[in-house]
Amino acid sequence: MYKTLNVSEKIKMIVSDFDGIFTDNSVYILNENTRLKKLSFKDLMGVAIAVRNDIKVGIISGEKSAEIDYVAEKFALEDIHQGIRNKLPVLLEIQEKYGFNDEEILYIGDDINDIDCLNHVKYAITVEDANYKVKHLPHIQITKAPAGCGAFREIVDNILELKVQQ
Repeated sequence: MYKTLNVSEKIKMIVSDFDGIFTDNSVYILNENTRLKKLSFKDLMGVAIAVRNDIKVGIISGEKSAEIDYVAEKFALEDIHQGIRNKLPVLLEIQEKYGFNDEEILYIGDDINDIDCLNHVKYAITVEDANYKVKHLPHIQITKAPAGCGAFREIVDNILELKVQQ
């Protein structure tokens, strides 16, 4: 496998924003009561592979959506937080809940409301089409895949490649 990111085999949890990571940041509005967001099966497979390999997956989103509920239910994810404006306290709460140190947790975010979380963790990753302020953080890593097109899977594959080498 071609390694694209500098991650660690010690990572025990991936915490991610949702829109702009699992989605391409588009919202399809069918009518006043119905909106849709497109998800990639590559990323959903990435969640399944992570969970199967004992890597916890959490989501902290500024929005509430049925798509987040779908992913949480499909993969029995426990750490799902929706409608969160200040994400760092939630990330710290998750980290404390499991006793993970800064090398054991990875955060994925794409916009300015993710910057505090990205600055907190050792492994901070964004997508190639993220907000420019996020892409210019000093320690940020950028996936080759854009938002909603396999970026989450790319990260999982990189972590598992290292675990196999152990």
